[in-house]
Amino acid sequence: MRSIRRFALALPLAVALSSASAQTADPNLRLLEAEIGRLSAISGGKVGVGIIHIESGRELFVNGNEPFPMASTFKVPIAVELLTRVQSGTVRLDSMVTVKPSDLHPGSGTLTSLFNDPGVQLSVHNLLELMLLISDNSATDMVLKVAGGGTSVNGRLTALGITGISVDRPTIHLIADASGVKGLGPESSWTLATFDSLRRLVTPAQRAAARTSFYQDRRDTATPEGMARLLARIHRGEALGPERTAQLLDIMLRCETGAARLKGLLPPDVAVRHKTGSLGIGVANDVGIIDLPHGAGHLVVAVFVKEAMNDVVAQELTIAQVARAAYDYFTFNPMPTRR
Repeated sequence: MRSIRRFALALPLAVALSSASAQTADPNLRLLEAEIGRLSAISGGKVGVGIIHIESGRELFVNGNEPFPMASTFKVPIAVELLTRVQSGTVRLDSMVTVKPSDLHPGSGTLTSLFNDPGVQLSVHNLLELMLLISDNSATDMVLKVAGGGTSVNGRLTALGITGISVDRPTIHLIADASGVKGLGPESSWTLATFDSLRRLVTPAQRAAARTSFYQDRRDTATPEGMARLLARIHRGEALGPERTAQLLDIMLRCETGAARLKGLLPPDVAVRHKTGSLGIGVANDVGIIDLPHGAGHLVVAVFVKEAMNDVVAQELTIAQVARAAYDYFTFNPMPTRR
C-alpha cells in the first residue's frame, strides 16, 4: 500500500483534463473533476469515469460518452437479463446445464482447469456465481446462451432506457478478436488446444493490427455514463424486482477479483459491490457501488481504462485513486437527499 501512495505522490500536480460533465447542483464537483484528470495520467492511457451519488442525484462523467471496451464488466448486463428471465419464470436457477468440451474457453476462471472431461453438470445458479465472483469466461458464455444471447441482453438494456452499452460476442470471440486469432471454426469443434495452437500462429505484426482494430470496434463497449446509469438502476431496484436485486448485489459484494481496483485504497470495512474487467492490451476496468460512511449514502463509480501504455499495476492504481477521490469527496461533501 505504501508503494501505491509513493507512486501517486510522484505524479505532476496538473495534467490536461478530459471532457467532462457535472450537475450544476454542485459546482464544487469541478474540484473532483480536476483531480480525476490529474489521476488519469497514472495509467498512460485514456480513462473514462462515471459517478452517480444515489441519494442526492449528483453526477460526474469524464469522457462519459466515449465507448470503452467492457471486457468482463459486460457480465453485469448479462446477469440482469438472466435474472429478468428468472423473474418471469422462463429460466430456473436450479436448472442443470451440461458442460461440454466446446464450452471450455480461454481466459479467467476455473471451469477450464477443473473440467476437461465431458459429463459435468452445473446449475444456472452455479454458473451465474462463477461468472460474477471469479469472472469465469466459460461460465459466462454458457450464461449468455441461457440469457438469449447479446440480442436479448441489448433488448433488456433498451427496455430499461439504458444507452451506450452493447453486448455482442461471447468471451471466446472477444478474446480471439483482441489477440488476432483467426479461423476458430464451428462452435462444436472448439477446444482449448485448438485455440492455443491458433494463438501461437499470430505474429507480432498481426497482434498489433488486431489491437488497433479492436479499439476501433464498437462491439462489446460501454460508455462510462451508460454503465453508471445501469448500476444506479440496479441499486434503486429499477432493473429487477426486490428478490433478484438483492441476489445480484449480494453476488457483486462477494466478487473475488480486483482487490487493487475500486477497493484498493478504500478503508477495509467499506462495502463495494462491483465487477472487474481486463484485457491484456491495455484495458482494465472496475464498476460498482460503494457504501459511504456516516450515512452519506451510496456511490456508483465506473472506471474504464483503455489504450494504456503503462503496466497493469499502474492501470489498477488509476482505478483505485479515482475511487478514493470520489469516496472522499462525497463523504465530506454531503447534500440533502433529493426530493
